Amino acid sequence: MPRTPHFVKQIAAVCMLAGLAMAAQAAEIAVLSAGAIEPGLRAAVAAYDAQTGHHTRLTFNTAPALKKRMDGNPAFDVVIAPRAVIGEFAAASKLAETRANVGRVGMGVAVRDGAPVPDIRSAEALKQAVLDADSLVFNRASTGLYLEGLLKKWEVSAQVEGKTSRYPDGAAVMEHLLHGQGREIGFGAITEILLYRGKGLTLVGPVPEAVQNYTAYTAAPLASGTQQALAQELLAFLAGPVGKAAFVAAGITD
Repeated sequence: MPRTPHFVKQIAAVCMLAGLAMAAQAAEIAVLSAGAIEPGLRAAVAAYDAQTGHHTRLTFNTAPALKKRMDGNPAFDVVIAPRAVIGEFAAASKLAETRANVGRVGMGVAVRDGAPVPDIRSAEALKQAVLDADSLVFNRASTGLYLEGLLKKWEVSAQVEGKTSRYPDGAAVMEHLLHGQGREIGFGAITEILLYRGKGLTLVGPVPEAVQNYTAYTAAPLASGTQQALAQELLAFLAGPVGKAAFVAAGITD
C-alpha cells in the first residue's frame, strides 16, 4: 500500500520530536584539569560522551595555573588536580565532598630520536647523566618542581643552572627537545613523553624508583556547580572500568 504524504509528514514529525528530546537531555559538562593526564582523560570522556550523548568540555592547565583559576569564579563543574591541590581547594570549601581517584603519573626521561641515550638505571647514574648532559629541559609544573628539589638535594643545582631551560608546561618541554641538539635530556610526566613517541622523541624510561615521584590525580565536583548530578555521573564513569582502562592505556596507573 503506498504511503500518503500525510503519513510521511507524521513520520518526519515523530523523528523531529525524538531528536529534540535527545537534544534536551544532552548537556555540556565543563572540566578543569591538570595537563599530565590529558591523553587518558580525553579518551575517557570521549567514551562517556558517546555513551551518554553529553558533551564534555575540557580545559587544561598546570597545577599552579589551576590554583589561579580556582581563586576566581570558575565556570566549571568538575576539577581534576594533584591530590594535594584538591586538598587545598576542599579546605577552602570550593569542592563538593565526592571524590574519584583518577590515577597517578610518574616522571620520565626523554631524549631526541638518535641522540645519545643516558644511563638512568640508578639514582647515581641519573645524577651523573644530569652532570654530563649538554643541557637539561623541564617544566615549572609538578614534575619540574619536584626535579628542582631533587637537584638541590643532590647539591648540583649551581652546576646545572647555566645549562637548564624551563617551560610552563610539558608540551613546551617536548617541543624544545624535538628541535634540540647534542646531549640534551628532558624530564616530564611519562604520559606527556608518550604522546611524542614515534614523532621524534624517545622515552628513555621512568626515573629510578629510589628518586621517582608519582603525582596522584583526583577528581571532584565544584561546590558551586549547578550540575551536581551530572558531575557525579561523570566521576563515577571515570572511576569505572571503561574510564580506568582509558587511563591505564595512556600510562596512568592506580
